Amino acid sequence: MTTRTRTFNRTSDTLREISFQPGIAPQSSGSVLVSFGRTQVLCAASIEEGVPRWMKEQGVIGGWLTAEYSMLPYSTSPRKSRDSTRGKIDGRSTEIQRLIGRSLRAGIDLEVLGSRTLWVDCDVLQADGGTRTAAITGASVAIAMACQKLMKEGKLIKSPVSRRIAAVSVGVVGSEVLLDLDYLEDKDAEVDLNLVMTGDLEFIEIQASGEESVFGDDQLAKMLEYGRRGITQLVAKQEEILKSL
Repeated sequence: MTTRTRTFNRTSDTLREISFQPGIAPQSSGSVLVSFGRTQVLCAASIEEGVPRWMKEQGVIGGWLTAEYSMLPYSTSPRKSRDSTRGKIDGRSTEIQRLIGRSLRAGIDLEVLGSRTLWVDCDVLQADGGTRTAAITGASVAIAMACQKLMKEGKLIKSPVSRRIAAVSVGVVGSEVLLDLDYLEDKDAEVDLNLVMTGDLEFIEIQASGEESVFGDDQLAKMLEYGRRGITQLVAKQEEILKSL
């Protein structure tokens, strides 16, 4: 049992309330509004016939998946300026959208996708910690929906989705390991870890760093243990919402 007072009376190894609202962007091929507590991210997958020029030039077979990530101005306080106003994407957004893209590519067979580009847009409507993990988890659902649509339209014989992908944050706050940090916890964290895994609990990416601190084997083992618990629950929720469609 946690010794800290957490939002929603959570224990140290408890996720925030997780929800998926599908079909939020009907013009896309698949979309979902994912909520990790107060964090809300709109994830939409769009399919475009054709692939990037570099794939054609290099003779790469199959399709491609690419992701874009943006925090909308009203998602934080104070207001965050739009990238278009600044004239460039900030470094943090660039790093996160690359993480989202490579994470999601681990869950799809690009050869089965065929000569198509799968665009994944992740727009943060409200930020309260864990926006990148919510984006990856929600985008995995949006991609599955988009591929189901391709199959219904007779454009694919089987789905290129090979595995579910989910992500969760873990950290050390006040010397205590906590799962799924909100903003206030993340702000005070001595250690911050973002974990991306498959539904079979295989690792895709681990991002861990000491925030002016260090961590040992025991803390790392506990963070990974909590992370696996969180991933298992997230994948179960992904499967639940997809089966309901």
